[in-house]
Amino acid sequence: MTAAADAHGHGHGDANLHPPPIHYSSRIAPSIVGIFLFIGSEIMLFGSFFTVYFFDRVVNHTHPWPPIDPATGHQFERPWFVALVNTCILVTSSFTMHWATVSVKRGNRAGLQAGMVLTILLGLTFLLTQVIEYHRIGFNTSDSSFAATFFGLTGLHGCHVFIGLVILTVMCIRAFRGHFSPEHHHGIEVGGIYWHFVDVMWIVVYVTVYIL
Repeated sequence: MTAAADAHGHGHGDANLHPPPIHYSSRIAPSIVGIFLFIGSEIMLFGSFFTVYFFDRVVNHTHPWPPIDPATGHQFERPWFVALVNTCILVTSSFTMHWATVSVKRGNRAGLQAGMVLTILLGLTFLLTQVIEYHRIGFNTSDSSFAATFFGLTGLHGCHVFIGLVILTVMCIRAFRGHFSPEHHHGIEVGGIYWHFVDVMWIVVYVTVYIL
């Protein structure tokens, strides 16, 4: 009788030490909800920079756009073709990231690793091309409000690409260590969502800054 009571008491003790699993009211994982909320705040951040850029255009609506470079007397030149090549590179990286995400869900470890490595290499190529563009563009942030907003928007996006590469590098290391599986892959999925956001945002930046 005493042994049964002790066992019953120990059972209650174990239940107190190990609470029941958390119940989620949504079928979407909290990490996925979190990354979407974070992206919402990032969209507002980019929106503030776009507002400044378009305000500058409205103020200078009587002048040609891009405006005249006071140092040379000619219009600022936007390297749209180099930016187009960079756009193709970043869009391709979105496909390789999707390949990695699909591969981990199917248990294809080699596809996951290859997709992650290719995505990182394409992202690094994008950043390197942008740095080269900055060195050869011929104007600086202090030359005019257009130059300041140009570097502000493209530089803000470049910072997000760098942060994305850091995240993907950590995910890639974990992928090579076998940390992900078809049942546990939210890390890859969250990193992929962020990377797709960076890609889509670059398309908006490219059309706004280089084309319009």
